[in-house]
Amino acid sequence: MGDRLKGKACIITGAAQGMGEATARLFASEGAKLALADVNIEKGEAVAKDIGGDTFFQKLDVSDNENWKHFSGAVRDKFGTIDVLVNNAGLVHFTPVEMLDPDDFNRILGVNTLGPILGTKHVTPTMKAVGKGSIINISSVDGLRGANGLTCYTASKWALRGITKCHAYELGTSGIRVNSVHPGGVNTPMGNAAGRPEEEVNQVFRRLPLGRIGRPDEIAQASLFLASDESSYITGAEIAVDGGWTAGTYLTMLPGAPEGLPI
Repeated sequence: MGDRLKGKACIITGAAQGMGEATARLFASEGAKLALADVNIEKGEAVAKDIGGDTFFQKLDVSDNENWKHFSGAVRDKFGTIDVLVNNAGLVHFTPVEMLDPDDFNRILGVNTLGPILGTKHVTPTMKAVGKGSIINISSVDGLRGANGLTCYTASKWALRGITKCHAYELGTSGIRVNSVHPGGVNTPMGNAAGRPEEEVNQVFRRLPLGRIGRPDEIAQASLFLASDESSYITGAEIAVDGGWTAGTYLTMLPGAPEGLPI
């Protein structure tokens, strides 16, 4: 047990599994009081019960303004304040652009982009009242680059990256820091939907400098740093936690590339 977040009231969305669950467990180990949110009630309640202590769960559709109004009010009623918001809830969608359905586009942006905006909207008055706070937006490597078949998801994550910088300027004078975290491939139900063994998945990630898929707790560590007072002079930043994915690519014909990579 540590005390890097001792006494801080933290909201984590998408907390029922994957990176959100890992973040919740890490924050709890550092003394945080937790308000967990997800649309998956059964898993979310199980996570909150297992963590115990000053932790509660409530169903939340992050794309719904009224849901956020009631949820943020419940957090204030429970803890008296809101110190940290981790906008982690997200959806991914794969489709060629010529087959794109506008309803899918709106659904993905509703969760991945509008969700963090609404979360920020509803925690800001409480954070302003005490003159401090940390908002962490979980974007993606796909908010730093492009990829085929990911029009909806990439649009949402690039947007979230830019929104983070806008809010850093808008809220900085009130002592509220806003940063984005950009995970690469992570071994979660979303990042490894087929549930393949890690050693098999790692073959796909051999082109990365670190040569493997990431773990949920490794992403959570970046959020912990940004939530803590250790990052007190960091805002508007984008932190890639991606095993080097966005650093570039190996030129297989030159020295230093791992053996056996296809050209």
